[in-house]
Amino acid sequence: MKLSVCFLFLFMSFTSVAQHTISGRVTDRSGNPIGGANVYLKNSYAGGNTDEDGKFSFTSTLDGEQILVISFIAFESTELKSKISQMNKLEIRLRADVNSLDAVVLNAGSFSAGDQSRASVLKPLDVVTTAGVAGDFIAALQTLPGTQAVGEDGRLFVRGGTAEETQIFIDGLRVFQPYTATAQNLPARGRYSPFLFDGISFSTGGYSAEYGQALSSVLTLATIDEPDQNQTDISIMTVGAGLGHTKKWDSSSVSINTTYINLSPYQELIPNNPDFEFKKPFENLSGEAVFRKKTSKGLFKLYTALDRTNFEIYQPDENFTGRNLVDLTNLNLYANTSYEGNLGQGWKIAPGFSFSRANNEIFIDEVTLKNRENAAHLKLKTTKRYNNRLKFHAGLEYFYTDFMEDYMEDSQIFSASYTNNILAGFIESDFIFSKKFAVKAGLRSSYLKFNDLIEFSPRLAAAYKLTHSQQISLAYGNYHQQPVADYLKYSKSLQPEKAQHFILNYQYSKKGYLFRSEAYYKNYSDLVKFDTASPEFNSSYSNKGVGYARGLDLFFRDDKTINRLEYWLSYSFIDTERDYRNYPVSATPDFVANHAASLVTKYWIEDWQSQIGFSYNFSSGRPFENPNTPGFLNERTKNYNNLSFNWAYLISQQKILYFSISNIMGSNNIFGYQYSNTPDTNGNFISRPIQQAADRFVFLGFFWTISVDKNKNQLNNL
Repeated sequence: MKLSVCFLFLFMSFTSVAQHTISGRVTDRSGNPIGGANVYLKNSYAGGNTDEDGKFSFTSTLDGEQILVISFIAFESTELKSKISQMNKLEIRLRADVNSLDAVVLNAGSFSAGDQSRASVLKPLDVVTTAGVAGDFIAALQTLPGTQAVGEDGRLFVRGGTAEETQIFIDGLRVFQPYTATAQNLPARGRYSPFLFDGISFSTGGYSAEYGQALSSVLTLATIDEPDQNQTDISIMTVGAGLGHTKKWDSSSVSINTTYINLSPYQELIPNNPDFEFKKPFENLSGEAVFRKKTSKGLFKLYTALDRTNFEIYQPDENFTGRNLVDLTNLNLYANTSYEGNLGQGWKIAPGFSFSRANNEIFIDEVTLKNRENAAHLKLKTTKRYNNRLKFHAGLEYFYTDFMEDYMEDSQIFSASYTNNILAGFIESDFIFSKKFAVKAGLRSSYLKFNDLIEFSPRLAAAYKLTHSQQISLAYGNYHQQPVADYLKYSKSLQPEKAQHFILNYQYSKKGYLFRSEAYYKNYSDLVKFDTASPEFNSSYSNKGVGYARGLDLFFRDDKTINRLEYWLSYSFIDTERDYRNYPVSATPDFVANHAASLVTKYWIEDWQSQIGFSYNFSSGRPFENPNTPGFLNERTKNYNNLSFNWAYLISQQKILYFSISNIMGSNNIFGYQYSNTPDTNGNFISRPIQQAADRFVFLGFFWTISVDKNKNQLNNL
């Protein structure tokens, strides 16, 4: 018995001696104590939390070299490897986690829409629920500052740039013909359905080195990675019908959307203005499909879209007594395939390929114009994430364009064509120095076979967080772009056009509120000039054009002040002049309004089960050329005004009745004037105004969703 007691005493004494006390204090980088931090020995149950003074203390029977782990929300976790006997009176400083929600964001020149972006100014729903945009995501983006509402064109004009200076990408791959085919002074629409995208990034300048061949702006669209469930969507509209279906399996899914639009019945009820009389109204049949397949280390996508457009319209011309009959048929195919996967150790790889083919057949009285464009984009991008503070991107890409056109008149055929090959590479790094300061630096280089020329384009952006809710950002970049097909098909000696961007951004962000202001300066050089009324095969072309654009963009969004009311307000001021095309002097282009503003509101009425919204767009007058008065682009149109309204009513949870009307005040907006080429007997040049096709556009639709989740509906899509 005595012997047993002796052994027990010796064992307890030994155990007591083997216990170690681990103690210390946890602070931030400024020495302020961090209370509540979790401190423990890795692969053991030994540990505890820090007190309000940041102090901790606990014991362990482990021995030898161990790993002490210290973690706390909004700070980077730290591991300390040492002999456990030396883990006492430790002084541990944690670094702020630069990925936390209140960290600085590089956002000069960029607007994002999507739940995954911390810099979002638009929610995904906003793209299609804005009154007056009729489901066109391009029109929704025109409520943001920096854009111009060019009503007779419909495409994106950004910060004094032409529509061709904005490029659009789907899943990182170039879309070569992003707009529907149209005739002169008839607005085009975005070709692709917004319903298949869950991420939109719109850069009005200063964008990443990953993107090239765009002088003014880049719009990137990301298709949905994975749908929620099997679903069928049916729509019956005053202008057509649509059918969509999504099928989901364990590791793959496919979504298909088809739409048929025919404006004949609508225009029987509500005719266009006299200058826009259709012999055969606009007709479009389109279909899109997305296939997704998850692999063990990534996600594969295949996206394809096919559409056919046809219409015949009578168009007046001051130089003819009658009207021109324009008959247009367009067939467009776009497809891309992309993959994004992990290679391990922080490496990611994203190869992709896109192809498009566009055929146009246009008949204008005795003239026939046929053109065809085949284009492709091959891209390989890699990303290496070293840690939360350093990320590296690099990539190679190849663009190919083959364009051919036949112009036939009086049994004569004039042909023009060109082939363009561009090989480009880019490198870029994100340096997150702290939660307050971040820098993105990149370089893009392109070899242009057309010109046998190598171009270098440096890009730089930085952001500094002033307070918890305020930050300033700077961006600079060089950009170049091949001239458009209208020039390249006639001249093989033209060089790329160039632009430099300088941007200063201030942002205030608080829950429910967002305010952005951005000043910019853009310097153009090597713009294309020619010496005829329009680009012709016998024109003399050069790259002697220059120009500038400078201005201020303001944006304010409020989702909080009034319950169930969301609204945003945009304002842009721009001062810009160019000496390009056949301009005799430097002047403000006819697509630029010096002042533009938009107000968008949305309000949910619970008792009516309805969402109602108003949008108001204003632009000051745009320049136009009046040959009856001296000077060039010497007069301005009257101001542009458009007030639109929409109403979405839930008949039941999965059935919606939707109504919208644009320009409810019936404003007679004028976009410019066409003058005769020769004066009349009194020496005056006769003119006619270029107006909107209809004073108002009225839309009524019924939308029905069939899915397992009975709460699912298309309200998100309206």
